[in-house]
Amino acid sequence: MSSAVHEIVSAIEPADRLEAEHRAATLAWLAGTGDVFRRVKPDVPPQHLVSYVLPVDPADGAVLLVDHINAGLWLPPGGHVEPGEHPYDTARREVAEELGLTAAPHRDPLFLTVTRTVGIDSGHTDVSLWYVLPCPRAEPLSPDAGEFHRVRWFAPGELPPASRLDPHFPRFLAKIAKPAPAPGPDRERA
Repeated sequence: MSSAVHEIVSAIEPADRLEAEHRAATLAWLAGTGDVFRRVKPDVPPQHLVSYVLPVDPADGAVLLVDHINAGLWLPPGGHVEPGEHPYDTARREVAEELGLTAAPHRDPLFLTVTRTVGIDSGHTDVSLWYVLPCPRAEPLSPDAGEFHRVRWFAPGELPPASRLDPHFPRFLAKIAKPAPAPGPDRERA
């Protein structure tokens, strides 16, 4: 699985210097470990993979966040990649378990972060792959009350205070807001 994750991480185009640093650190970590999965909650091994999935309403760009009980933060839904599980399968599983959604996120993650955790299970490092799930606000949800205080759609510009968000979330929003590069001489047109 490390080689599959290496391919996924290598394909992510960093949006900024910090994401480039996280990608380089993750590739070095992958080269030095054969185990990328959390084996024992909350922190064995002390660094492991997570898949986040951000539901985005295509009509207006609103995003769905969960007020996570353990982390004490507003986060995209998601969770730890289980042993032997592909990170994309984790993304699909987590939105089904946590929100009751059966729609599939985009196949490739758009963002990568390496973050020291906070909250009840603090003290380990999550290597997080961030996926996007186009999802209309009207889509019925069945939130997992055991994991979240609440679930809420946030319109662009009305996010919770930065102190209550994943520290990389504003950078992720900036990355997904950027238009795709226009085809050039070395790019094929679709």
